[in-house]
Amino acid sequence: MQMFLCSPCLQPILVRETILLRSGRGGSLLKRRDFMRFGGAAFAQAGTARLLAQTPLMPMGGSVPTNNAAKADYTLRIAPVTVELAPDHILSTIGYNDTSPGPVLRMREGKTVSVDVINDTDVPELVHWHGMLIPSDVDGVEEQGTPPVPARGRRRYQLTPRPAGSRWYHSHAMAEADLHRGSYTGQFGFVYVDGANDPGQYDQEIFLSLRDWEPFFTSNMDDDDDDGHAGPQPEKPATLNTDPNGLEVNSMTYSINDKVLGAGEPIRVKQGQRVLMHLLNASAIENRRIALAGHQFQVIAMDGNPVPTPQKVDSILLGAGERVDAIVEMNQPGVWIMGATEDRIRNIGLGIIVEYENQHRQPQWVAPSRAAWDYTIFGKAGATPLPPDETIEMVFEKIPGGSGKFNSWLVNGKQYPHEKEFVLRQGARYRLVFRNRTDDAHPLHLHRHQFELVEMNGIRTAGIVKDTVVVPYYGRAVVDFVADQPGLSLFHCHIQQHMDYGFKALFRYA
Repeated sequence: MQMFLCSPCLQPILVRETILLRSGRGGSLLKRRDFMRFGGAAFAQAGTARLLAQTPLMPMGGSVPTNNAAKADYTLRIAPVTVELAPDHILSTIGYNDTSPGPVLRMREGKTVSVDVINDTDVPELVHWHGMLIPSDVDGVEEQGTPPVPARGRRRYQLTPRPAGSRWYHSHAMAEADLHRGSYTGQFGFVYVDGANDPGQYDQEIFLSLRDWEPFFTSNMDDDDDDGHAGPQPEKPATLNTDPNGLEVNSMTYSINDKVLGAGEPIRVKQGQRVLMHLLNASAIENRRIALAGHQFQVIAMDGNPVPTPQKVDSILLGAGERVDAIVEMNQPGVWIMGATEDRIRNIGLGIIVEYENQHRQPQWVAPSRAAWDYTIFGKAGATPLPPDETIEMVFEKIPGGSGKFNSWLVNGKQYPHEKEFVLRQGARYRLVFRNRTDDAHPLHLHRHQFELVEMNGIRTAGIVKDTVVVPYYGRAVVDFVADQPGLSLFHCHIQQHMDYGFKALFRYA
């Protein structure tokens, strides 16, 4: 488990979640193209923001020397960091550039950048660029052949970021029984790839990552991370495996960015503003539902890709690794809580206060409606996807580990590596049928490709393009993708323990 440090031992680490973007010309709205013209500067109102870890890190032409003559556009240093979740709760982990989450890396779509990664730890590390269409040798995945960043060493990544939208970076190291490795650590941060298309007008743009801390093993895990239990269960086996479950991972503390609910600065807003929220579930363990009391989210993009039909919802379910971009209209003056809809999770940290100007009262929480999360409402109604060239069935099962052991996970009856089982023809269109025959909701991620969701539990849809999709409890999802990224591509559940114990497969090209 991660180490506690007493607060008198350390100076507070000031990390601000909110980046305020205004033109300074009578409060007019600032569009993304204006943001880029001004060089990415954030215009902060007095008293609104202290910008440290969450300030976008633009290409700066300076980094530590490498064997290359040119300096890198960005530098990430992997090293021990302290995270002050609250004044009386400081923990130690591994992070990037002395913070967790790491800096927001702002890149331009199609413009090649270099990133120097310096590893100041005693173990090799891998930095994965989640959601990007880049070669396998820079994707940051051992199974695909990416060289690791050696212990006490460094490595330069050179990549051309695409597609535009909300991406992220994180460790892709295996952890297994070591809760100080991989995505259990504080190694994660946003990448935002700016494109030519303007996503709409807004007054503030903020980056918010949902996070759990201090992981521990337990044999009694409450499954409160999805709402599929009351929904369709088309893949539920006729006979269930009743063997005793193995050890799973839970957390002691939760936060949004680096602060628990009630600690740190609130998000400060004015009545009438439109706030663009980039939401990320950076958890290694759980899917999470989040709401902003008294307000609705207008979902405009998923996993960085615009949705065909933006919709207003009371809450958002984010699988581990998923991102959602949403506009919130600030039309309910007061002081509100934004956080997990599960009372226990919110009360032990997963939340942040949203405070209107000139409002001084106790923060309010109002539980949202419990409508089931439904990807398909954001798709094209009545659209028919293109027929695939080939369909690949993928059946997921759990083998309970029993007392004191870990569960194992099977894809089509076997564990990784699935040698020569998933072989793709370049240019072909494939349909993947995900059949979840387990009592968990799994966030499934395919590296180096984007897929289109075409069915969820029997409901057809089209136009929703993602890189991670949650397949519900005993549920089924169907996605299509074009095999246009030659090389090795890892497929896996984004819950660290599931991936570590068999829930992954390697796709390769013929």
